[in-house]
Amino acid sequence: MATSAPQRPPIMIPNSKYKLCSGQCSSKQHCLPTLGAPQEKSMMVKRRELMLGLSMVPAIAIEALPSEAREVVVGSYLPPSTSDPSFVLFQASAKDTPALRAGNVQPYQFILPPTWKQTRVANILSGNYCQPKCAEPWVEVKFEDEKQGKLQVVASPLIRLTNKPNASIEDIGNPEKLIASLGPFVTGNTYDPDELLETKVEKRGDLTYYNYVLETPFALTGSHNLAKATAKGNTVVLFVVSANDKQWQSSQKILKAMLDSFQV
Repeated sequence: MATSAPQRPPIMIPNSKYKLCSGQCSSKQHCLPTLGAPQEKSMMVKRRELMLGLSMVPAIAIEALPSEAREVVVGSYLPPSTSDPSFVLFQASAKDTPALRAGNVQPYQFILPPTWKQTRVANILSGNYCQPKCAEPWVEVKFEDEKQGKLQVVASPLIRLTNKPNASIEDIGNPEKLIASLGPFVTGNTYDPDELLETKVEKRGDLTYYNYVLETPFALTGSHNLAKATAKGNTVVLFVVSANDKQWQSSQKILKAMLDSFQV
């Protein structure tokens, strides 16, 4: 003789005269019918699908956030360079970066081709969360052109490199010592002293600049990197232009002109 399936106990709904019953209701009970196994399974699947969809919303929303950088060519809003009208001049001001607004970095400028675009700097890399007392280097601005290369300005707190306040770049050490500390911010990953091809010391006004030529086959930024650094106030400012092999063949003169133009 077949036995009947066990009955589920009634589930009470708070503040209600109704019960959820799995079996037959007596005449004295007010019952709401329960779902059978197929219906329950279907609802569970739909609930999982709904939760999965909701879990993706934050990621989609983040990707959809508008960039603070202008997604147009710089030639549409930057003035031509007086030294070479084929370039435009970028002069950083307090409206451009958190560090400039905090007075932690002195204004800087450089030229770049009018076809380049400014790209967004992620908040975690911008130093926005730690100004004015950041302990680690941060990225000030970034620009790029798919055919010619990339540009970034990196700032490092002086205290990371020396204990002397308001130190000059010479106080920190020679060009090789400085690039050993900041090299990973040039390449985007690691720095090998064998990648350094050339250094040059340049004097402009009361500031000294260290110039670097690097061949970096394993760098995330590109296989060719040019860098220039100086110290002013409580910060070392590092200017970097990068290119892959294809970009370098056609744009190395442009990238060198950009590097030469950088000044704080």
